[in-house]
Amino acid sequence: MADLIVKSAVKEALDDYNVAADFYEALDDEVTELLDEADQRAEANDRRTVQPRDL
Repeated sequence: MADLIVKSAVKEALDDYNVAADFYEALDDEVTELLDEADQRAEANDRRTVQPRDL
């Protein structure tokens, strides 16, 4: 899967902190997992639209 996060946006959001290079990959993995779970919830409820409640 493609990178889901924007590194510059993460860096800006954490502007008071240094961000380790491997943090972005770990964050991307977490987002991917979250999206996979949301997809499964929508599918389990016979929907093709992922909604906020699926998070």
